[in-house]
Amino acid sequence: MIKSVLIFNNHGKPRITKFYQQIDIGTQQALLQEIYSLVSKRPETACNFLEGSQMLGGKDTRVIYRHYATLYFVFVVDESESELGILDLIQVFVESLDRCFENVCELDLVHHILSEVISGGMVLETNISEIVSAYSEANKLKKRSGAIATISGSGAGAVARDLGANFANTVTSTLQNTLQTTVSATFPTFRRNTGFNT
Repeated sequence: MIKSVLIFNNHGKPRITKFYQQIDIGTQQALLQEIYSLVSKRPETACNFLEGSQMLGGKDTRVIYRHYATLYFVFVVDESESELGILDLIQVFVESLDRCFENVCELDLVHHILSEVISGGMVLETNISEIVSAYSEANKLKKRSGAIATISGSGAGAVARDLGANFANTVTSTLQNTLQTTVSATFPTFRRNTGFNT
């Protein structure tokens, strides 16, 4: 199981931190510092796997990372995960970011892409095309909802409000007629006493 995903820059400043187990904020910050100090001092030719973090379970925990340009992508996993599989997952995540944003840089990182790949510490998707497609769909929906908000806030908003009011009046009138017909047919005496006409 994936315990956490940490992305930080060359200076140790976190860009994304996602923990899939309950950890208090103080421990999270200490863990970030511990992992940053471990991976930042390693030469580029060293292996990308580290044995355990004392704060997350000792020898049962693996720290797997990749360093791209100015960012470290770190996955903290338990011993049941394959180190090579996680390295491949990091590559999938980075390629997905690159396709969605054209250039992977610190400001472009979003949790949405990560949530398409991992949820609750379990891998959901490894197909880059599926990840990019899901992101694109979410972006389209966001743009559509933004366009509707723009219409209601612009000069065209009065037209949209009038259309909405006309629609509401039509629905209200239809409901009143349906209710009146139903009540009149069901309760003839109710109709006479309340003044409903059929």
